[in-house]
Amino acid sequence: MATIEKKEIKKVLIANRGEIALRAIRTIKKMGKEAIVVYSDADKDALYVQLADMAICIGPAKSAQSYLNIPAIITAAEVSGADAIFPGYGFLSENQNFVEICKHHNITFIGPSVEIMDMMADKAKAKDVMIKAKVPTVPGVEGTLRDAAHAKEAAKQIGYPVILKASAGGGGRGMRVVEDESYVENAYLAASSEALSAFGDGSMYIEKYIKSPRHIEVQVIADKHGNVLHLGERDCSMQRRHQKVIEESPAIKLDDKTRKNLHAAAIRACEYIKYENAGTLEFLADENNNFYFMEMNTRLQVEHCVSEMVSGVDIIEWMIKVAEGEPLPKQETIELKGHAIEFRITAEDPVTFIPNPGKIKQYIVPGGKDVRVDSHCYTGYIIPPHYDSMIGKLICYGKDRNDAIARAKQALDELTISGIKTTIEFHKKMLRNEDFINNRYDTKYLDAQIEASKNK
Repeated sequence: MATIEKKEIKKVLIANRGEIALRAIRTIKKMGKEAIVVYSDADKDALYVQLADMAICIGPAKSAQSYLNIPAIITAAEVSGADAIFPGYGFLSENQNFVEICKHHNITFIGPSVEIMDMMADKAKAKDVMIKAKVPTVPGVEGTLRDAAHAKEAAKQIGYPVILKASAGGGGRGMRVVEDESYVENAYLAASSEALSAFGDGSMYIEKYIKSPRHIEVQVIADKHGNVLHLGERDCSMQRRHQKVIEESPAIKLDDKTRKNLHAAAIRACEYIKYENAGTLEFLADENNNFYFMEMNTRLQVEHCVSEMVSGVDIIEWMIKVAEGEPLPKQETIELKGHAIEFRITAEDPVTFIPNPGKIKQYIVPGGKDVRVDSHCYTGYIIPPHYDSMIGKLICYGKDRNDAIARAKQALDELTISGIKTTIEFHKKMLRNEDFINNRYDTKYLDAQIEASKNK
């Protein structure tokens, strides 16, 4: 193997906003490096802007003119003297063109290569790669579908129910579950049209539909030397419209043998594709604990915090070290212990989930042992209406799941955000929910509960 040149990063520009920008600042400064942020006009009063070593305005509120404005971000990096860019999640974090432009300007992109991003971005292509890597995948047909007739033919081969998915999809868009042949054509056309509108790509693929699945994912980090680490798995099954709302680690549904096989599959996949930096392999687990590869996110995840809590590893720190050419520690040095649960706090009505931006009149965060709050908010802060409604994450750790839940109940009682509606009350209700407490739910559970409450 060729010698890997180590290159110290001194200034990191954070190409993001909100809680992840502040989260990154803390690690970057801890490492003795300079933290530079970019911000839009709407975020000029944000806490991360105040705490960065340097802050540069890159445009008006609209994301297309600020956080998605590649020329403005590259200019900010050059003006500030940044030698690396940390993308966070969302925005440009998986934009291959952005990664290429960073490379052209001799700016280190803290993340995987364009080639790996391209391989994993197309879900049909990613599935074919995983089959070659001997990672379990959901039964389906190879490649993308030609048209609705091809979808019918493939569905008959796989067996109903099936699910049609957008190759470039995410967040539940461009997806349709089909129970019998009479619905295939309409479902294909609707999903393809939705995918084209949302992603600029209407190509579709088809898989067997797994009933009552759990969403289990594995956090990985890989270095330039061919080493791959896993930081355990997360259960992200508590979702609303395919958007995660509560995540935890470990996934207590899994037995030890399945857990070991899952971690091994994730490592095998990363070694096969020669992955580099942090990433997440997402799987569906059926009622019998059979697991199937779903997709790979070639970036940091919102829920990375629970993996940090159970492993004691600062993932962003190692993302930066990997980008500098540092080798990872051995897997044996990583001790996974205890249980962590993350609650996404959003500026939304706790019943209807309608966004509710505005001014925070009172902001009090919980404290105490093993309670962590990642948020950029403060009393008097005005939450802008232009971006995602997530305003923070509450993460609670305990010696086991029951201990973590007990700590979370207390923390949610202490967490106070007034002046706007938030999902705090929703999370309090979930911690009184017997199905959640007893681990009796799947990815469809929350949507079914919300729909049932509407019909009462």
